[in-house]
Amino acid sequence: MPQTATADGFVYASLAQLMRLEHRVFGLRFQGSQPRSSILSGNHASRLRGRGLNFDELRHYNPGDDLRHLDWRATQRYGKPFVRSYTEERDRPVLILVDQRMSMFFGSQRSFKSVTAAELAALSAWMAFHGGDRVGGLVFNDSRIERITPIRSRSRVEALCAAIVRQNQALAADLPDAENEPQLDRALQTCLAMAGHDHLICLISDFAGAGPRTLQLMRQLSTHNDVIAMQVYDPLALNLPDRGRIMVTQGELQVELEVERRQVHQPLGDFLGGRLQEVATLLRRSQVPLMMLSTGADTHEQLRSELGRAAGGRR
Repeated sequence: MPQTATADGFVYASLAQLMRLEHRVFGLRFQGSQPRSSILSGNHASRLRGRGLNFDELRHYNPGDDLRHLDWRATQRYGKPFVRSYTEERDRPVLILVDQRMSMFFGSQRSFKSVTAAELAALSAWMAFHGGDRVGGLVFNDSRIERITPIRSRSRVEALCAAIVRQNQALAADLPDAENEPQLDRALQTCLAMAGHDHLICLISDFAGAGPRTLQLMRQLSTHNDVIAMQVYDPLALNLPDRGRIMVTQGELQVELEVERRQVHQPLGDFLGGRLQEVATLLRRSQVPLMMLSTGADTHEQLRSELGRAAGGRR
């Protein structure tokens, strides 16, 4: 991070900021009974396997046992009904993939996309930790992918948050933009190599540069794992102001545009809104549950709303 930059929590994230989010996750979870308005309700809920089940024992049927657990082979062999009992797997591995590329170093309201992504990652990590799961992840920028192997420990959550902060604080306006490099796909490929099966994978990105290969990798990830995509966007993509000036950057090139001019407002609005919709449509084609989160509002409140649950405990 440049010497003059300050971790104010909006342009740059701090480790203390991400660690404090632990106290805001009580009552939030990715699985469980969700209201009908939840992002995970209906068809989405069927996409989330949750923790797996381990076979515990074969025993005699007792009234009230779930008939779906009848073992027909043992029942036919011994002439008496037998059921298989299971225990829920604990400590499922969770991988949180966090985008800190230059495309994320932008924000017109409240915070930059890179900081919103950092907050989402920390909230997801704390939710997983308090749910009894192992926490790890991948943090990537335009040239580097940092891997954190899942372990169930508070120190591992802190290690993930520290990796996010390192890459977040290394972002700067004068860094070259490597938008054309398929770094997003490289990160997904690395994630695919780390996650064998029965992982929960949270993909947090603006998904800039997403294409057919991205779609293919997301589908591969979701074949044997639960995958949730969190698309971070800036409100400017939905509501371009009628007047004023905005700065558009592309690598080292910076252009100031007068928004009130029709030849600027219409094409720029079409591009920003169209690009956001284009990426969202592609993500939905992957059949992965999608949350869309804005940089213009409190990250925790948006996540709580998307999960469709009232936050419990301390806020």
